[in-house]
Order: sequence, then C-alpha cells, then structure tokens
Amino acid sequence: MWYNLKKQFGGPMKYQTMVGMLLALLSRRKVSAGEFAAKYSISVRTVYRYVDEMIVAGIPIDIVRGANGGICISDAYKLPRGFFTHEEYDAAVSALLAMHAQTGEPALKDAIDKLTALSKSERRLGAVAGNVLVDNGAWGGERNFSEKLTLLNRAIGAQEALYIGYTDRTGVRTERKIYPHLLVYKQNIWYAYAYCLKRNAFRLFKVGRMRTIRETEEKFERIPFTVDDLPLSFWTDGEKTVEARFRIEPDTVPFAEVWLGVDNIRREGSEIYADVVLPDDESLVGTILSAGAGLTVVEPESLRERVSREAEAIAERYRK
Repeated sequence: MWYNLKKQFGGPMKYQTMVGMLLALLSRRKVSAGEFAAKYSISVRTVYRYVDEMIVAGIPIDIVRGANGGICISDAYKLPRGFFTHEEYDAAVSALLAMHAQTGEPALKDAIDKLTALSKSERRLGAVAGNVLVDNGAWGGERNFSEKLTLLNRAIGAQEALYIGYTDRTGVRTERKIYPHLLVYKQNIWYAYAYCLKRNAFRLFKVGRMRTIRETEEKFERIPFTVDDLPLSFWTDGEKTVEARFRIEPDTVPFAEVWLGVDNIRREGSEIYADVVLPDDESLVGTILSAGAGLTVVEPESLRERVSREAEAIAERYRK
C-alpha cells in the first residue's frame, strides 16, 4: 500500500525536500547523497534518513556503494495515483515549467515530461486484445508490477543487462546483474529466465521478488537455450518443494482446479483429493488458508501443523 508522504512524515519543509529528492531520482535515476545534502542544506546522515523513510513508504530505492555508487531508484517505478492532490500536481508542474523557462535545465524538462505522462497512455488500466482485458497489477495496487514486466520485456528485446534488487524466499536481499532472456508465466506467477552473473548460471527469478530494476545500457550476447533447458517442472534457485495431499470440499473445487491443476484432482469414493508437488515458500500456508475450510491438508504432517499454527494465530488475533 502507498502511504502519502505528506501525511506520514509531516512537516512542510521535510515533505518538500523528500518530494524534491524523489523527483530528482525519477529524472536522473541516480544521485549522490552529497549532492542532495548540498542542494537542500542538510547533512548526509539526514539524506540517508529521508531515503530510509521513503523506502519504508514503499518507494523502491537502492543505495549503491563504491566510487560509482549513489542513491538509485528502480527504472520500473512511476509516481502512483494519489501521490499528488490535483492542486499539488498543478502547482508542481507550474513551478517546474517556470524554472525550466528560466534555466533551460534538461533535467527539469525530463521531470515535467514524467509528471505530464501520468495522465496519458501509461496510466491505462490494462492491455485490451479483442474481448480480453489483461491487467498484471494487483487488486487495489498501482502499476509498478506491470512496469517491471514492461522493463524486463524491453531489456530482453534490446539484449540489455539489468541490475535487480532481489529478495529470496528466506528474506535475504541481494543485488544481482542479470542478462534477461525470457518472461515465463506459470500458475499465475511471472518469472524472468535470466543468466545471473552472481551465480554464473541461468536462474528463474520471480518478478514479484524483484524490489528494484535498473537499466545499465550494457549490451549482452544471447546465450543459446531451448525450452527443455527451462526448469519448468518446478521451482529452482534454492527453493524447496513439498509433496502434499489435500482433501477438497465440493464448493472449493473451482479454486483447487485453478491453483492445483485439474489433472491433479480426483475422486476417491465420496471424497475429492489432490496429490501435488508445490513450492514450499512463504506464500504456501497463506494460499491454503485462503481457501477457508474447504481445503484440508491430509499430509505431510509438518505442513498440517504449520497451517494449524497459523490459523490459531489468526483466530487469536481476532479474539483480542
């Protein structure tokens, strides 16, 4: 969820500084902490504190160390709906136009273009083909996920390397340089099949775990592969799997068919069961619980216990 910076952090000067920092990042994508400190007459320590607060607010910012480092924002990020009120939006554009007219600064023109583009085609709700509407965003969410797909697809076509901030299933965050080769859509999840320079091997990355994506303008030569090379039987990159058996109530069959696959569901007498291999990641227990009482884990016992503990914790939370 996006939290309005002005409401969350308060203080007009602090808010204006943080908005200015954000607009600069949107225009240039990378700015040093020293430059921000000099521009706004604040300490470098305060710059990093503001950056931390923007990260908590949901803005995908990375801090890159080293001689060529700086404060970077994901190339897939766009200002979300509701960031500005109508009055704030008009005031921001007017101020930028006036400043650009006086200085001719190209960065200001870039910022104006980005702001005015918010009301144009990139704000459409989805792609329409015939009678089908495709919207890759989450319910109630902004367009950041679709922007990630667009950026990945563009990089694949242009054979451009990307830097990604990636979070694995254990919550560990790493910075990786990848050569993206293919987008894969499997069981309602988007993946990027890419050569990872950190591992020196192809990996299947979940797009939803890419916190940031940054363009490099570095070209790469495509590495030949076939569909058989893709790890589509099930998950890789260190992810565990679990063999599970579920008992399904009749009302829950439609849900189970979508999630577990029609071919894995069968009747045994008067009962309905599914035997599947699933990724044992952070979303597994939540997905099971989302089916309510209509889906029961029969085995393994370890998964039954995990679902039971989580259900009890949720019930206890609602008793308070």
